[in-house]
Amino acid sequence: MDQLTELITAFKIPVGQWGKSFFALLTQHLEWFFDSIARGLTVVLELLMDGLLMVPPLVLIALFAGLAYLLQRNWKLALGTALGLLFILNQGLWKETVETLVLVVSAAGLSMAIGVPIGIWAAHNEKVYRVLLPFLDLMQTMPTFVYLIPVLILFGLGIAPGLIVTIIFAAPAPIRLTYLGIVSVPKPLIEAGQAFGATQRQLLWKVELPAALPTIMAGLTQCIMLSLSMVVIAALIGASGLGKPVVRGLNQLNIPLGIEAGLAIVVLAIILDRVCRVSQGKGSQT
Repeated sequence: MDQLTELITAFKIPVGQWGKSFFALLTQHLEWFFDSIARGLTVVLELLMDGLLMVPPLVLIALFAGLAYLLQRNWKLALGTALGLLFILNQGLWKETVETLVLVVSAAGLSMAIGVPIGIWAAHNEKVYRVLLPFLDLMQTMPTFVYLIPVLILFGLGIAPGLIVTIIFAAPAPIRLTYLGIVSVPKPLIEAGQAFGATQRQLLWKVELPAALPTIMAGLTQCIMLSLSMVVIAALIGASGLGKPVVRGLNQLNIPLGIEAGLAIVVLAIILDRVCRVSQGKGSQT
């Protein structure tokens, strides 16, 4: 058995070298393309961050609390949102929180814009879903830090690579749940629509999507939580936000800074989760 083991290990498949050559080829011939994407995303994200940071924090907190109340019609949620954001402001992490919020909302929005159409396509074409399934499994089982390597090679350091890696990490959730929602639509509903002469487009917009909306909104909730977790890790490749003080606290063994940043992330995650639950609930009622 030892000789067999030595024989197997003696002829190592150079997967790592193949990967290195592949990314070297991409950067050699398409560096201008990846740089253009990174610069464009950086400009947009910085404009959004600067625009929100120009608003006085107390005004922005009041706006966020008002938005929470409009979605939930619950003064307790609005009060909790205001108190949570005031706590973050008190800890001196307001700028980082706004940066994280912009990255999370942008990543979740783009992930849903990519994932929902792909999920609908896969639900209407089983061959497409069979092709997508191994890629979705790979994307959801691959360790989060592994995502950083190719994105760092192609796009460099900065907030744009952080956004891209977050989209890649979060996109499988809306794809899967949109697919699940569409294929779970009761057949009598579809048959009733067809009996009334509805076209495929009308069936999609007036029957399938309304029936699948609660499941799709659950995908949005998961997408936001995944985006928040990845945005923090993306600080290792230069993404701004609450991930930076977390990394700094780890590097410097700064326990107070780590606790403060960690609590700020928890508060932001709870607020986003409660607001998204509101949308999910309204979607199921409609």
